Amino acid sequence: MEKWNQSSSDFILLGLFPQNRTGLLLLLLIILVFSLALFGNSAMIHLICVDPRLHTPMYFLLSQLSLMDLMYISSTVPKMAFNFLSGQKSISFLGCGVQSFFFLTMACSEGLLLASMAYDRFVAICHPLHYPIRMNTTMCLKMIIASWILGSINSLAHTVYTLHIPYCQSRSINHFFCDVPAMLPLACMDTWVYEYMVFVSTSLFLLLPFLGITASYGRVLFAVFHMRSKEGKKKAFSTCSTHLTVVTFYYAPFVYTYLRPRILRSPAEDKILAVFYTILTPMLNPVIYSLRNKEVLGAMTRVFGIFSSTKT
Repeated sequence: MEKWNQSSSDFILLGLFPQNRTGLLLLLLIILVFSLALFGNSAMIHLICVDPRLHTPMYFLLSQLSLMDLMYISSTVPKMAFNFLSGQKSISFLGCGVQSFFFLTMACSEGLLLASMAYDRFVAICHPLHYPIRMNTTMCLKMIIASWILGSINSLAHTVYTLHIPYCQSRSINHFFCDVPAMLPLACMDTWVYEYMVFVSTSLFLLLPFLGITASYGRVLFAVFHMRSKEGKKKAFSTCSTHLTVVTFYYAPFVYTYLRPRILRSPAEDKILAVFYTILTPMLNPVIYSLRNKEVLGAMTRVFGIFSSTKT
């Protein structure tokens, strides 16, 4: 039997999988994905730190993306796995706030960081002569610090407000982590004003950066098609397509989930979409950036001694 043991201030996370053998197999698959994400992102950070050839703004930003992905997936999967295996679905009031804060911080910060990476590629391809000036070390640090700070401030505001909402007797969150849209139906008050603020926040931290990325890569692709060098065109297109793949996997389900009105959402659909941007994307990012990047493959050869037969 499931042991909920809910106290008056605890929330209940109903989880992602049913408590049966099928659910256990699916959980083991999620744990495998989690392990791959930890290994892949840790390896990417290590490569960028120890290989001097990767000490460029592009890879410095990529190392921050890997760090965010590590914290991102670690904010949800361990608690989900513990609850399933122990049968205890409860999460404390404070624990729910902490989880929500870290999840929202990583979500917002990563959205801004991806926009910074798009700007980096835009300047490198469309204005190569200005690249050392526009994307120097100081500018790169400013972009990274701004991403972390703005993401943290936005997350703190949402977390504090959400924890101050009066909740009704039922505290069962139909999700596998403390997600704000999943918590609002439990409120004992009209939350339409706050839902509007969530819409505005999502637009500022996700939709606008996504539109900026789309515009940047539209300009980049235009410049690529007019390149005379076939090798340069191939390298630029490979780099841009890699980034666009990551952006699509991250932004599409996130924006679709948070910009829809509550009446158009279903808990089951929200949980499935959340798997993409909270679990699959952190695992896929290092795979996509490594397998489709000769410089990263070369670094793996030099540091780890693998892919020694790959031509770089």
